[in-house]
Amino acid sequence: MEWSEEAIAVGTRRLGESSVILEVMTRSRGRCLGLVRGGRSKALRHVLQPGNSLSVTWRARLDEHLGSFRVEPLGERAAAIMESSVATFGLQLLAEHLRLLPERDPHPQLYDVLAVLLDNLGDPAVAGALIARFELLLLDELGFGLDLTACAATGTTEDLAFVSPKSGRAVSREAAQPYRDRLLPLPAFLHRSGATFDGADLAGAFALTGYFLQRHVWEARGRTAPEVRHAFLRAVHDRAIAA
Repeated sequence: MEWSEEAIAVGTRRLGESSVILEVMTRSRGRCLGLVRGGRSKALRHVLQPGNSLSVTWRARLDEHLGSFRVEPLGERAAAIMESSVATFGLQLLAEHLRLLPERDPHPQLYDVLAVLLDNLGDPAVAGALIARFELLLLDELGFGLDLTACAATGTTEDLAFVSPKSGRAVSREAAQPYRDRLLPLPAFLHRSGATFDGADLAGAFALTGYFLQRHVWEARGRTAPEVRHAFLRAVHDRAIAA
């Protein structure tokens, strides 16, 4: 068995004295693992850093085996990412999110968004918004997508400002008035292209995605939000204050 594809390094773990198990995200094959012999060598160590783009060739005798990777660098982002706490925590959070996906399960849209997102993590003004949108897409890819296209009560597509915690559907500001204290705020930038946002909007966006991730994903696996998610939000908040 053999295949070749472009990939993004997600993480590594040591195996023996000189090898590593490399975890990558690919467009057509999803999240994949493979052995890289000599992966801890000086020549390969920097190539396999999370966030880097690679050309990978996977080989195994049988499809269900771990297999091995031959890798070549295509684009190295890791050094630039490590210069910023926002980018570093953002990359670690993205890796945690990708590990919610079954291995070898294709998610081409997530891969495409991931590639764009990694190239923009260094800008703290947009990194938070990008990852919030990534979490929305992740929920959709896992089968728990929110319906933010129209008001659940009236069908209008105008002034959508809340989300029902029960149905995951948007509610307009007017329709929400009688029970708005029981709804989750919907920041405009999550559903309207070109909408501006501030720190309060980012906090609302992560509260919204966090609620549904906890309800449908983390809780079902006996987990809570990863600590790195809190670290990323703190780093974004601190950079916003400093600016």
